[in-house]
Amino acid sequence: MTDNRYIDTRGASERPVSFTEAVVDGLAAGGGLYVPERVPELTLDEVCALAELPYAKRAAWIYRAFEVDLTDEQLEKITTEAYGSQFDDEAICPITSLGDDVHMLELWHGPTSAFKDMALQCLPRFFSVSAAELRERGKLDDTHMILVATSGDTGKAALEGFRDVDGVSIGVMYPDGGVSDIQFKQMATQRGGNVIVWGVRGNFDDCQTGAKNVFNDEAFAAQLHERFHVALSSANSINWGRLMPQIVYYISAYAQLVADGKVARGSEIDVCVPTGNFGNILAAYYAKRMGTPIRRLLCASNENRVLTDFINTGTYDISERTFVKTPSPSMDILVSSNLERQLFELTDRDAEAIKGWMDDLREKRGFRVDRNTFGKMRELYVADSVDNETCLATIREVFASKGYLMDPHTAVAYKVAENLREDGVPVVVASTAHWAKFGNNVYRALHSLKLSDPLPEPVASLTGCALNQLIVDETGAHRAPAGFAELDDLPIRFTEVIDGTTEAIGTAVCEFLREQAE
Repeated sequence: MTDNRYIDTRGASERPVSFTEAVVDGLAAGGGLYVPERVPELTLDEVCALAELPYAKRAAWIYRAFEVDLTDEQLEKITTEAYGSQFDDEAICPITSLGDDVHMLELWHGPTSAFKDMALQCLPRFFSVSAAELRERGKLDDTHMILVATSGDTGKAALEGFRDVDGVSIGVMYPDGGVSDIQFKQMATQRGGNVIVWGVRGNFDDCQTGAKNVFNDEAFAAQLHERFHVALSSANSINWGRLMPQIVYYISAYAQLVADGKVARGSEIDVCVPTGNFGNILAAYYAKRMGTPIRRLLCASNENRVLTDFINTGTYDISERTFVKTPSPSMDILVSSNLERQLFELTDRDAEAIKGWMDDLREKRGFRVDRNTFGKMRELYVADSVDNETCLATIREVFASKGYLMDPHTAVAYKVAENLREDGVPVVVASTAHWAKFGNNVYRALHSLKLSDPLPEPVASLTGCALNQLIVDETGAHRAPAGFAELDDLPIRFTEVIDGTTEAIGTAVCEFLREQAE
């Protein structure tokens, strides 16, 4: 069988592209997203047999099932390097069971302590190998700049993954004032000669929209090529090379639960994911479609509940929706990019329908899907949201009852799983970040403070790192990740704040590339 090819969700691409082209392009022509022409189908035997392999080999096996245009040797090297000693647990994403058929899939054992590492340790290696392959085939001349919009975690994970990679620069935009102290310092102190970080006036949607507008600006692309011999690409989950590694951990989790005797072979599980941009839960959908016995997908929202409302009504409407700052900032998103891929699959890949809905979203700030698509969505998904105070209360209650300390994003998912799960059906909860990335709100939770309550003095004067140590001392919880300890001592390299307009972002990119060229 020939290598799998990739088509775009809006039908604007002239031809299907290879995996390596999809990775390097990031975003398809016309703003669409790439999806594989063929989604592999696995047998139950194949799924369960993965438990016999270490995680890196599980990933390589699944990538081969997608028929990517890379050799077995390249895939083995990529996954061995991606899932190695930079993770603090040999299982890479271990599962902690809290009883009552609730299993926490811990996705935060990588170098930046968030689930983004599961993909962003792999994507830079995909990118580097793919770019080299395309240059060898005479299909690529330019070097690349990765432009990333982040709500907090993707930025650091991408910066760390692409740091000092040959032929690649990376620029990250985050909402100024919209990330935790730890998240800010992780980005602002980033080492590497090929990296730049900008705060953006506004929220994550402003960052994401600005990045997409820059990607779609043909005149700007021509300018980058002519002045710098540089092309733009993405490390957000709009890049299939970022999304595909996330599929692996859901398939892997099922295999491991069966091997550990926690789930009966062939029995279905539910999966609950805290999501804002819809990428992480979409990966669970693809795992289900490939043959993993997943019964339902539980979509967990915070107070920015646009996805919950959409799944429950079929209408996606942000025209008058207020953006809310929550204890779970990585989910503070109103425009969920990867929903486009899900709708493409649910409409039997109707690119015309997708283009119409995405045009309506851009122009009218909302759209409504047809009855058939809504029905298919409801067969797959159930959804609920958690308000800010319930999120904090959940952290406190779970620690008090089970001794398990979780971050606010995981708390949202845990509570939704508690609300929606059915007796006798095991549920896997995606635990997406280490609690210490959000120590200020974990402290509020443990001390029964509201989100609006100021931290007491002298706690308020502590840095994020010092506050984490206080929480460890008070609770006896597992220490904060080793990499956090040095953040207070590292120099802040990046402090520039820009507007989220296409012009402002373009100017910042060009200034960075000019400095790089000198």
